[in-house]
Amino acid sequence: MATVAERVGLDPERLWGAVVATLALVLVGGSVAFPRAVYDGFVWQYFWGPVEADAQSAVCAVRGGAGTEYLGSATACEAATGVVAYPGYTLVSEVGYMVTLLIALSGVVFLMRRLDIGRERRFFYSLIPFVFFGGALRVVEDANDTPGAADALITYPLNTLFISPVIYFTVFFVTLGAIVVTVLLERSGRVDDYQNPLFVLGTAVLVLTLGYLAALAVGGDNSVTFYPQVILTMLVGSTVAALVTWALVERFAPQVNAGTGRIGLVIIWGHAVDGVANVIGLDWMTALGAGPNLVPKHPVNQFVVDFTASTLPPSMLAVTGDAWPFLLVKLVAATFVVWVFEDGVFEDSPRYTMLLLVAVLAVGLGPGTRDMLRATLGV
Repeated sequence: MATVAERVGLDPERLWGAVVATLALVLVGGSVAFPRAVYDGFVWQYFWGPVEADAQSAVCAVRGGAGTEYLGSATACEAATGVVAYPGYTLVSEVGYMVTLLIALSGVVFLMRRLDIGRERRFFYSLIPFVFFGGALRVVEDANDTPGAADALITYPLNTLFISPVIYFTVFFVTLGAIVVTVLLERSGRVDDYQNPLFVLGTAVLVLTLGYLAALAVGGDNSVTFYPQVILTMLVGSTVAALVTWALVERFAPQVNAGTGRIGLVIIWGHAVDGVANVIGLDWMTALGAGPNLVPKHPVNQFVVDFTASTLPPSMLAVTGDAWPFLLVKLVAATFVVWVFEDGVFEDSPRYTMLLLVAVLAVGLGPGTRDMLRATLGV
């Protein structure tokens, strides 16, 4: 069967470029021709407006004829008459980010083909520090954005680089720069394998980011604290959850991880971190003596909490909390994704498979790292 590229007479790279150019033209052209409907009502409300509201520490941002206004109370936001955007995600924005991710992954595959890299499974492991780095970098903005923070290092508009979805591009370009540098080092004969220095560079930017957060925690800034019991509980809980899940898979359905091997365990662990961080952050911060509980940032998290709270009796919720099903959802979803990656996909499209596995890990471990560090530092 002919591919889409063959049917339209374009090679895959040219077809990808045409799709990207068309989407950009539609968004830019629509924003110019119909600014109120396309830009204000779609681009700004679901994508850029939430970033602005978050960067300004506002409850919401309102866009009207006089420009953008940042409001500090829920009551004022509900009474606003313009286009209102709240910090965080919506179903529309998450679908948009998913589509953007798939398009970006395709473009990266073409780049990897040009560089002739990314076939080995070691490539997946060399990128793990950058996934941690993305979550930690987001907490840098959280720490600077916390009420009471003194002498914030990052302020508006620079802080928009560290807020979703812009932070994904920030981390992407940092990672891409590291890949290009290490590949050039290999091609020049200075290193034998680009993947080892790539892992080292990722670890270096992660350590620098964690060092900055540690400096805030010990530097006397009252807005940032350190709760070691939180990070210890989260790491132990997620590791136990991942190992139990992996043991059950190995015992009752070994075919699930036949294709991914140890990569599958890493992915399940990454999503377990996200699940446990949400359970503890949303329900058990007070019990651990680590300040108030956090609030859900994603629509899926909020849905799970609301569904549990409306389904289970209050006496049971008092014992279990209402966020625990999110951990089960994460473990089941991660296990299902691991099962999808059978041996054949590695042979047919090794580069795209590696990138998809990194992306699957990132959507779990990235937010999980952020939630874990936020809770640990009280921000």
